[in-house]
Amino acid sequence: MNNNKKRSGFQVMCGLIGMIKPLLGYMMIAIIMGCIGNLMATFITVIGGYGFLHVFGVKEGVNLTLIFILLVLFAVLRGVLRYAEQACNHFIAFKLLARIRHKVFAALRKLAPAKLDSSEKGNLISIITSDIELLEVFYAHTISPIAIAIITSVFMVSFLGKLHMAYGVLGFVFYVIVGVIIPLANGKIGGAKGQKYRDSFGELNTCVLDNLYGLEEIIEYAQQDARLQNLNIRTDNLGKITGELKKDENIQRVVTDGVILFAGIAMAILGANLVNCGQIDGPHAIIAVIAMTSSFGPTAALSALSNNLHHTLASGNRVLDILEETPVVEDITDGVDMVAGDIRCEAVDFAYKTATPVLDKFSAVFGENKIHGILGKSGCGKSTLLKLLMRFYETDGGEITYGTDNVNHIKTSSLRKNISYVTQETFLFSDTIANNIRVAKADATMEEIVAAAKKASIHDFIMSTPEGYDTKLAELGDSVSGGEKQRIGIARAFLHDSKMIFLDEPTSNIDSLNEGMILRSLDQEKKDKTIILVSHRKSTMGIADNVIAM
Repeated sequence: MNNNKKRSGFQVMCGLIGMIKPLLGYMMIAIIMGCIGNLMATFITVIGGYGFLHVFGVKEGVNLTLIFILLVLFAVLRGVLRYAEQACNHFIAFKLLARIRHKVFAALRKLAPAKLDSSEKGNLISIITSDIELLEVFYAHTISPIAIAIITSVFMVSFLGKLHMAYGVLGFVFYVIVGVIIPLANGKIGGAKGQKYRDSFGELNTCVLDNLYGLEEIIEYAQQDARLQNLNIRTDNLGKITGELKKDENIQRVVTDGVILFAGIAMAILGANLVNCGQIDGPHAIIAVIAMTSSFGPTAALSALSNNLHHTLASGNRVLDILEETPVVEDITDGVDMVAGDIRCEAVDFAYKTATPVLDKFSAVFGENKIHGILGKSGCGKSTLLKLLMRFYETDGGEITYGTDNVNHIKTSSLRKNISYVTQETFLFSDTIANNIRVAKADATMEEIVAAAKKASIHDFIMSTPEGYDTKLAELGDSVSGGEKQRIGIARAFLHDSKMIFLDEPTSNIDSLNEGMILRSLDQEKKDKTIILVSHRKSTMGIADNVIAM
């Protein structure tokens, strides 16, 4: 079940901050060093102000040697502390990104395969890559700056308040405007645009993947212009959103700079009035203006941060959706082990979301150690039945049993271990042919791999390749034909050597000669295996002990 929650920015931040617990100590160190470093940067100008006032004879009793030493010391320490703060923040960020990737892949393992049946793969790739990568901004450049801005602002309000309470109040007002009101207003304006940007980026990824995977069909049917137009529309939409975000960023920057300038003017006007009233002297009024205008670094950073925060929070929301999404089917870890026996489907009902029923009161018995054929046209529910038998989905009604055990009571690991499932589309990794077959049994010997390949009628083809079983396949297996992909998938099933083999249109791309050899191998395997063979071709059903028409 897909969550797609509409979280507020605060909720997203809380969700992301919750992952910091294991590295909280490093975060505290980064905040402390950041606070000290920023205060040193501010007081370089304040201390320098005292020095200038002394040089011009306005302020007496100032030790210029001490001021010079402090200026040099603060300048050096500011650089060291800034480097150390950023080093801690990036250490935290990269550690957390690794942990988040691990969590996302763990979540996808629970959500698959149903998740991959319904989701845009390009969008998932966008989440796994760019969305997670963008969280580096949050962990390295958001959390500690927020804490640093709050702490340094409190310190500066206290410092200004000691000069005069009115200074403290005025400083507090402008720190809130720059560090809170402007970022919140900017976030409210651009938050929806940030989410729209990330979603559009995911859709563009999907479009690009479709064009890459379907390049041959696009060229064959002269769809280049139509597909290019579709790609251009998506690119233009993304560019338009980017332009709007950049415009908002520029407006925010101008507003922030204007408020900071006005803060200095307001502080000077307040100081002049206080001096005229005799409540403070001239030097302290000047120092207050210097302190105020030089202390906006941390709060101005928050104001600027809200620009990137649109993308970051939108990415964080999409990542949290994956982490918090409830699987369509939960793995069973405390059930029973699978035992041999007949497979029974009794009055099985099933429908995909928002779809008409695919199976309606379907009943059948698949006897042990026999070949069972399921024949029917496309869309009649043949493939769906196999997915229900694999428990990729749960039935809406009725039940499926293996022997005497309901499929929902059998350990998921035991169920998958005892079934070899050959899907319509065989995925091949960018690896050797041997390793692609070895996917079904990690510790398989070459003798076992060769034997499985011979049963799948793929051995002769493999031996004709330049390096035989060590030949490396291209990405997505594009260096072999559809029929060769299918035969490698069937070889995996033979190598898995499980009690049951489910085959979904296993020979649809295979010529009649190789199909006959594969079917003959399956016929020889049935003495100790239960085989369910799904096809829309009657010729494939020749080896079946019984055929169910759907």
